[in-house]
Amino acid sequence: MTDEDVLLWVLNGTPVVDGRHTDRLADPAAARTALAAAGGTGTVAEVAAVRDARDRLQAVVRGERPPGSLAPLLDGVHQYPELDDGLHWRLAAPPDRLLAVRVTLAWARLREEHPGRLRPCANAECRLFLVDHSRAGTARWCSMASCGNRMKARRHQSRHGRPPSA
Repeated sequence: MTDEDVLLWVLNGTPVVDGRHTDRLADPAAARTALAAAGGTGTVAEVAAVRDARDRLQAVVRGERPPGSLAPLLDGVHQYPELDDGLHWRLAAPPDRLLAVRVTLAWARLREEHPGRLRPCANAECRLFLVDHSRAGTARWCSMASCGNRMKARRHQSRHGRPPSA
């Protein structure tokens, strides 16, 4: 998984399922397994660190908190150069916080390299996020198949006063 993939997986960890808010990290055993599969340690401490990072990042991406609120996630984190076949930067962080740090750095990289492309789904009932890779930068929904079609059908119904025919 790329860091961007992990970032989206973490951000989208509180979906609405059957009208209820859920938390993919609520079940401790499932959370540890999922985080280990994403390249983490799978420890209880890591689950707590990733949940904290997720909650902060969700609020920042939604515009509810300033980016500076992410600073505690990077306390004590360093990068140092490493030479092999080229120059690479190695991330140094406590093992149980490394995945949360990677997610935070992925957010920062996206924000710098593709400003405004990481955003919440435009469906107010959805809690998911998307990274808009479209050329025009106009993607609005986490999924055209679900939220996009739903929102377009609602707009059509409100304009025409009747449900769209199939």
